Amino acid sequence: MAKSGVVAAAGGPGFRKAKVPDTRAGLVRQARKINRALADVYPYAHPELDFENPFELLVATVLSAQTTDLRVNQTTPALFANFPTASALAAANPEELEEIIRPTGFFRAKAKSLLGLSAALRDDFGGEVPSRLADLVTLPGVGRKTANVVLGNVFGVPGITVDTHFGRLARRFGWTESDDPVKVEHEVGAMFPKSEWTMLSHRVVFHGRRICHSRRPACGACPIAALCPSYGEGETDPVKAEKLLKYEKGGRPGQRLKPPADYPGLPASPAGAGDAGATGDAGATGTDEGSGR
Repeated sequence: MAKSGVVAAAGGPGFRKAKVPDTRAGLVRQARKINRALADVYPYAHPELDFENPFELLVATVLSAQTTDLRVNQTTPALFANFPTASALAAANPEELEEIIRPTGFFRAKAKSLLGLSAALRDDFGGEVPSRLADLVTLPGVGRKTANVVLGNVFGVPGITVDTHFGRLARRFGWTESDDPVKVEHEVGAMFPKSEWTMLSHRVVFHGRRICHSRRPACGACPIAALCPSYGEGETDPVKAEKLLKYEKGGRPGQRLKPPADYPGLPASPAGAGDAGATGDAGATGTDEGSGR
């Protein structure tokens, strides 16, 4: 049993499907309970893009649109070896850059964004990534989602990152009915203290990638099923649901080649090593409004 008292699996004795509370106060209480339960399940939740500085995280997040973080992590070592700074990337040959980032998909549009944002960093911000949302969103290819990823994970500025996983789970939990990422960001943010926003984002995205999948959620293996009003949308048989679990929950490598020390799973393989292809749900933490998603 988890620390929060949530049953470890669905469908056991006394299990009852949760309902969306009728009152605002009830909804907030339930939402915060889900957040605490997710914190118990994913105490190691973290950004799943490999990076060593704000510039690398910004670039990796832009590349993560319409692909997996794993594919980005397999691509960025060569990218940063060739172009380690904003000035170096701004001066890159477009064709050479496109070839390096080709595995991430939409490589021409992404190359254009990377060249543009790098030139803006060089010319307008002294080559450094700015620490204000208002400045970040002026960069080519950078919207609120990417900005919040960077702000929350390198500058300590709280932010909610609404990618497809976060939006899907926010609707399944009854936190919002909206499909608009900005509206979801504000509606969900109003239910939690700002200090929780960044880690809430990681926990919800982790859960969406590992258990609460888009097409076939593993409801029968979900450790927070007793709190979920959407229980039953996916596979409820515990044995079948167990087979749907991904990454460390399913006994397989995660998305990072260099995961944090407290990550309980295996590191991913570099590009070209074994089955190092991009697996799992496409769409990474920081997909942007202009990405077509």
